[in-house]
Parts: sequence; C-alpha cells; structure tokens
Amino acid sequence: MTIRMMLISSAAALAAVSGAQAADAIVAAEPEAVEYVRVCDAYGTGYFYIPGTETCLKISGYIRTQVNGGPNASATNGNGTSVANDSDWDMYTRGQVQFTAKSDTEYGPLTGVIVLQTNADNASSQAAVLDSAYIDVAGFRAGLFYSWWDDGLSGETDDIGSKVTLHNSFRYQYEASDFYAGISVDELEDGYFGAGETPNNIGVAIGLGGKAGIFTYQITAGYDTDNEEGAVRAMGTVAVGPGTLGLAGIYSSGPNSYYQKAEWVLAAEYAIKATDKFKITPGVQYYGNYGIDTATGDFDDSNDAWKVGVTLDYQIVDNLYAKATVNYFEPDNGDDVTTGFFRLQRAF
Repeated sequence: MTIRMMLISSAAALAAVSGAQAADAIVAAEPEAVEYVRVCDAYGTGYFYIPGTETCLKISGYIRTQVNGGPNASATNGNGTSVANDSDWDMYTRGQVQFTAKSDTEYGPLTGVIVLQTNADNASSQAAVLDSAYIDVAGFRAGLFYSWWDDGLSGETDDIGSKVTLHNSFRYQYEASDFYAGISVDELEDGYFGAGETPNNIGVAIGLGGKAGIFTYQITAGYDTDNEEGAVRAMGTVAVGPGTLGLAGIYSSGPNSYYQKAEWVLAAEYAIKATDKFKITPGVQYYGNYGIDTATGDFDDSNDAWKVGVTLDYQIVDNLYAKATVNYFEPDNGDDVTTGFFRLQRAF
C-alpha cells in the first residue's frame, strides 16, 4: 500500500470514529454572569445597590486631626467628651465612618444608619465608640442619635447645646420642604443629676424650625422629668450684606439635662463669606446667673459671664477643610481663660 493510500485510509477511519462519538461530545459550560455593583440614584449621590438586594447603601465619613490650646488643654475621649490634662496643648485624631442603608416600603423609605468613631489621643490611648445607630421610617426614629439640642450657630464661640446630646430616644418628626416639627422621648441616663440623684432619667423634647425667605429659625425645648426642670432655646439666622447674622437665646428654669450652664443666655455671630472658600465668623455670648451654686443646687445668681471669639473656615480643596478658632471667656467669679483649636478634616 502506498503512503498516499495509507493517509486516505487513516483519515476515513478517524471520520468514522468522530461520527460515532458525536452524540457524546464534551460541551464547555457557560460562565455565570457576574453581577456588578449598580448605582442607586433614588436617594441622592453615593448610593449603590447591595448585590442581590433592592437595598441601597452609602458609605461616608471623615478623618480629623485637631490641636487644642489653652490652660489644661483638653483631648476628646472615646465618647466624645473633653478630658483635661496638665499641658497647655493637646492633639488628637479621629476617624469616623457612616453606613446609611435605604429601601422603599409602602410607608416610604426605610432608613438604617450606623456611625462608628475612633478617637486617638495618642498611639496607646484609643477608644472606639458607636456614635449613632438608628432606624427611621415614615417620620419615626428609634435608636441612638443626636437630639435637636446638638444644633448651634455656625461658629465655635456659642455654647448653647446640652452637655450630652446623644441619647437613646424615640422620636417623631414631620417634615415639609421648608418646615419641620417633632417630639422625642429621651433616655437621660448620662445627663445632669443633682445631689443624691441616680442615673435613671427620662426627658421629653420638642423641636420645630424651617425657612422663610432669607430667614431660618429653630425653637427647641426640653423637660427633664427627674430634675423637674426644663429649658427652651430660640435660634435664627438672616442673610445680611456679605454674610449671615445668627442670634440665639436660652432660658432654663433650673439645672437640668437639656441646659445647665446658666439660667439665661444670649448669643450672636456674623458669618462673613470673604471668598467662596474662606469664611470669618466673629461671635459673642453672655451668660446670666452662670454656673451652679453648690449650696442651693440652683443657678448662681451672683455670677454672670461673657465670651467672645472668632472662627476661621477655609476649604483647601474639595473635601479637605481647615478650621481655627480662638475664644476668650471671663466670669464674674473666676479666672478668665483663652482657648482655641486648629483642625484639618478630610471628608469622603
């Protein structure tokens, strides 16, 4: 048999075998489709769908480095309160991350928020805390969150908030485009307590506010059931010339968890927008019957105080900000003191 005939015979044999085995041919499996993260634009920028669900998630936060100055300059501990030390300056760094989840329901958007925060006074002294965690739907909110008493004017001179503004609370808030009103029931377990009191307190607060043309306004009130005292605060701003004028006033019937610094307070500031990136805010505050008389447990009617200062805000680039403030405080009965801080903050 010639070589040509051998090749032809081999090819025929292979074709025959291939035809016989055609029904059993191996077929490669199709690769499964990869589900990429989808953008969710129903609730604003930054949200994306959690793969496999209809829940939208947003991750945000900031990194802050701050230097405090003044006699026995204070640092910030794990729960956000100030702790004095023996130095005239102190530096700390904070990292905060917020997770916001939203999904549609028959009652409107269902929102869940978790805020985690870590404060480091130095490399060996760090504290991680749950800064907020709450559920929000149809105007109802339940969990750990900041009260209306956490709000203030835009500068760093005013002192018109509660000493502790983060509570476990139930709240209902009605919101329209230019108006809101609500009521909350707050656990005041770490609030103000008089002599002989124990940390088992409940408070009721109301808040309302909104906009009217060039004006904004807010009225906040709270009643401390354990101390049987309450406080009310009115605050507003109006655009005037190159800046915004802010005014605030407080009356407190007696020391309580909502306000215990003075019986009455007046505060004012003028936030000047020098450029698109630079803001200058001088401010002043007056305290009537400042501090608590240990003999009576009431406000000290022999002691007034005043405070004056200026805050500078500068946007270095998008999402990077610098803030500096200097404040001078002088009580009738006590030493005057000058304090301030410088802060760098990167938001994301």
